Formats: sequence, structure tokens, C-alpha cells
Amino acid sequence: MRLHATCKMRVRVSSDCPVVAMLRPRSGDAQWMVSERYELHPWVTTTEYVDVFGNLCQRLTVPKGDMRIEVEMIMEAEAAIAVAPDAEAVAVRDLPSDTLQYLLQSRYCPSDKMEDRALQITGDTKSGYAQVEAIRRWIHEHLEYRYGVSDGSTDALDTLADGAGVCRDFSHVAIGLCRALRIPARLVVGYLHQLEPMDMHAWFEAFVGGRWYTFDATQAEPRGGRIVLAYGRDAADVAFLSNYGPLEVTEMAITVDELAAGASTMALST
Repeated sequence: MRLHATCKMRVRVSSDCPVVAMLRPRSGDAQWMVSERYELHPWVTTTEYVDVFGNLCQRLTVPKGDMRIEVEMIMEAEAAIAVAPDAEAVAVRDLPSDTLQYLLQSRYCPSDKMEDRALQITGDTKSGYAQVEAIRRWIHEHLEYRYGVSDGSTDALDTLADGAGVCRDFSHVAIGLCRALRIPARLVVGYLHQLEPMDMHAWFEAFVGGRWYTFDATQAEPRGGRIVLAYGRDAADVAFLSNYGPLEVTEMAITVDELAAGASTMALST
């Protein structure tokens, strides 16, 4: 499916502030950039690099005062996500080397303390995709989606104790439980078509059956229409803005709409 997505924000700083942004999706097997517009008002020199997780990172310095950041894109995305109930877990000794980092505990996913809960949730479920789906379903059914419960310090254990959180919190719980079962899992941030209310979204992927599969504990059923902006071990790796000085996001608006197949780059606004 072809999606038209926009992210428009205004930031304010009291003095020049270095920033690293993750606002440009990369092209790959599951999505392809057809066209894009990336504007800064006022314009400043910007460089881009690829981080250790393969994410596109834009490096700039926001000058004192206000800046508008506008990103607009047309993407080819998957209308449905792959589902493989019979996909088996991959033994650690056979895992690709680049997946091993997603087995380790991380800042928001203390998986070393979550094995008992993971085994309790999955029970005698077949090892692999079915275990991950059991975890996703348990979170969807037992945790309440509620704003204002978590903050920048909330980890997966906190969310389990609170019994509530938002998309990133649900994903942290799932990632921690998967890793406790020796299943590589990573956080994904981006956009989801028809998300209500529309905002940046977080979900997770697990490596089973020799590939990564998408899971979203906030949704009742598997849904496509996703634009990936970044992957990481947890939220610490995928902030859409990392600021090295005081910075306030004063406005932010996101839209994601489906376009007719083959819609041209002329759909981009000016």
C-alpha cells in the first residue's frame, strides 16, 4: 500500500542546542521511499549518518529561538504483516551474530529479572512464534493502555507493577519477556496508518524461524500499514530527537493517509 505521512513540529531552545534526529525512514524489503521533503525553518547545516542499528540520523544545531521541522514522505509499505504460528525459536548457537545484542538486558528491558513471568505466561506453548504471540496477547489483555502512568524512567518491571502504560511500555514488557526466553527482540518506532489518536507509535519485533516478525501489543489483530523510522534495543536507542541541551517541543502533528496505488511525488505539499 502507498502511504503519505507528515510530521510537523516546532521546537524552542534558549541557546544553540546540538540535536540528533531520527525522522527519515530507510528503504528496505518491507518499505520503500518513493519521495520525501525534509525542511528546517530556519535552515541550518545538517549532516546524516547511519548508527549501529542501521538507522538514518540527522545531526544539526538548533539556533536560539524557535525552529520548525517538517518531514513529509510517500512510502510503499506492507498492507499486511507476516504471520507464522509454526515458526520455531532459533537456538542461540545458530543465531546470526547481528541478533545477539537483542538477547541482552537493556536500560528499559531488564530481561534477567523476567524469566519466571515469561514462563508463567507462555506455559507449555510451542517454542518460537507461538510464545511471542502468547506474550503479545497477554499484554494486550492484561495491561491497560493509559497515558500519564509512565515517564522517561519507567522500565518493563515498572509497567508490570503498574498494570498500565502506553505503546513503548507495552513493547518494553514484551521485549523483556522474549529475551528472558532467549528470543531476540527489538523495539521499533514509526507511524501506523489509522492509529487513534495519531502519534508516533512503538511496537516490537522478534527473531524466530530465521527472520524478524512484527508484533504490536496495543492492537487486537495483526495490522500492516507501518512506516519504520528506527530500530533499537529499547527506547533509549530510538528517540526521534536527542537534544544535548535544554529543548522544548512546543507543537507536533502527525498524519498518515493511504494514497491510490501509483500516486506520484506530486502529492507532496509545498
